[in-house]
Amino acid sequence: MASTSRPAYTDSSTNIRYDCSNAEFEGWLTKQSAWLKDWRRRYFILKGSKLFFAKSATGVPHGMIDLATCTTVKSAELKAQKRNALEVSTQETTFLMYADSEKEKDDWIGSIGKAIVRCSSTYQNDEPYDSDEEDESDDEDDDDDEDNPYR
Repeated sequence: MASTSRPAYTDSSTNIRYDCSNAEFEGWLTKQSAWLKDWRRRYFILKGSKLFFAKSATGVPHGMIDLATCTTVKSAELKAQKRNALEVSTQETTFLMYADSEKEKDDWIGSIGKAIVRCSSTYQNDEPYDSDEEDESDDEDDDDDEDNPYR
């Protein structure tokens, strides 16, 4: 992807500034607004674990989805009632958007999915790992199978 300089995004809740230049993936998607639920065309910029969006390709981003908090990215034609739709979900919110073509949708799902995986593989759990705990849960699962006639 070509080196592109663009304005930084400032998170209004933390005042942290994020560099949006030199995106890993970028392009136009139409996103459903959070409050009015209408569809608005936005320019998306994927950089690291952040997905920024702006009103134009060179404008200051006015929103950000932290992919480190995302659980899934997948097709969403039925849910969105739009062709080439995708959803990006966190525990609290599902973001719906659609691309101009199926190929673009697939490219976005692949790129966002890779970013989510990169975030999850670097996640460190503060609680120590207890191998006995896992064995106990496995035993519990086996008990559930006793009623299974196909076992």
